[in-house]
Amino acid sequence: MVFADLFFLFVFIPAFAICYLLASIFDKKLNSNRIAQVNTCKNWTLVAFSLIFYAWGEPVYVFLMLLSVLVNFILGRIIDNQERHRKAALVIGLVCNIGIIATFKYLGFLAQLLIDVGIPVAKPNIALPIGISFYTFQSMSYLIDVYRRVSPAQRRYRDLLLYISMFPQLIAGPIVRYETIASEINNRHVTAQDFADGVFRFLLGLGKKVIIANQLSLVSTQFLKDGLGSLSTTGAWVGLLAFTFQIYFDFSGYSDMAIGMGRCMGFHFKENFDHPYCSSTITEFWRRWHISLGSFFRDYVYIPMGGNRKHQTFNIAVVWALTGLWHGASWNFVLWGVYFGFILIFEKYVILPYVKPRCPRFLMHIYSILLFVLGWGIFYYVDFNQLIRFFAVLFGISAIKTDFISQAALLDHFWIWVAAILFSMPLRNYAAKLTTRLSRGNTAIEQNIFLIARIATSIVILVLSVALLVGATNNPFLYTRF
Repeated sequence: MVFADLFFLFVFIPAFAICYLLASIFDKKLNSNRIAQVNTCKNWTLVAFSLIFYAWGEPVYVFLMLLSVLVNFILGRIIDNQERHRKAALVIGLVCNIGIIATFKYLGFLAQLLIDVGIPVAKPNIALPIGISFYTFQSMSYLIDVYRRVSPAQRRYRDLLLYISMFPQLIAGPIVRYETIASEINNRHVTAQDFADGVFRFLLGLGKKVIIANQLSLVSTQFLKDGLGSLSTTGAWVGLLAFTFQIYFDFSGYSDMAIGMGRCMGFHFKENFDHPYCSSTITEFWRRWHISLGSFFRDYVYIPMGGNRKHQTFNIAVVWALTGLWHGASWNFVLWGVYFGFILIFEKYVILPYVKPRCPRFLMHIYSILLFVLGWGIFYYVDFNQLIRFFAVLFGISAIKTDFISQAALLDHFWIWVAAILFSMPLRNYAAKLTTRLSRGNTAIEQNIFLIARIATSIVILVLSVALLVGATNNPFLYTRF
């Protein structure tokens, strides 16, 4: 099941909302005679619907997730309660979590490596469970936070299962750190403002995915996949730019929807994107893109290895090799990680101290755009032969320099390109400043303008999204396969 789907929007969400509302009523009755407030019924409802959501596409792998949560629950209690065996329990937990993701995601890749060097082994054909990279990282976050005494261990299996399986962020993040929502699992409140902000954020994400990302996916597929055999240089750039915008609006759209749904239930997930395409360096880009993954590797890998204090270049290289591998068991992802790791090291010692202070920001922005766009080309092609052929065409080593098809792709989707460029920028900040100027400091007028604009935007996004989803084929989020 995916968010950008009519069944999810008009069946699953209404059914969940009704049950969750009833559960909140029961909780109020249960809490009427208690000093400490609990969310027992709401939590059970959220867990039940999360398991239904996950089982909708992969019923078998629900049991894998349930077992994983049980192991982490037991080890978390040991870490929290037994001083003598804390470190051993943490190591066992990390090994178990890494073992799960290694078995399902990298075992086939390892077998192929052995076959390539002449060692005959059977290559397993194991399907990759959706969201495994996200929920195993959250499990590790839980154990490490308990070990560091940042948060206490969960006393109820149900509550840990809720944290791991919560359907808004289960299959494609953001990677919600345990410390972020630990206090909200049993102590959360939803105001009218929370609910309104959550619904609006969800609709923004829906619009990003359905109106922009899905339309640009038609262009990227047309050139990068279906038309690779007869690709022109212009077509290669058009396809790559389409994918550049597609992956941003697809993934940031999912994050917006997850953050919005969480907000409607009283959970405050941290931001996962901060307009990364406005960056002037690749270092800045990776502070703005997939923030939850970057902070995970920074706090749990980079800093424990020494961070900026010692072996910094080596630490950066290791983190980016792992970042590449996290995205997929394929050599192109390894190359993608090495590519960005090299750029970040080069920026640290050359660009940031010597070039950036003396270079106009617009030139730095062009430099940044060129590098991350080329990076998405490496990211796209799992097959190395296709990757080499694509970059040869991209840089003009092709008999066909331009063609009518690539020009038509720009003109036929003109307004989608315009929307993609505009919404890559912080329009909400610009709109807030404009509203303040128009209202001339009158708070009441400013709030009315803001409310009318938000309602109108929500209606337009919902109507357009539903219209585009009617009769559309299934178009899942890109990051569900990672």
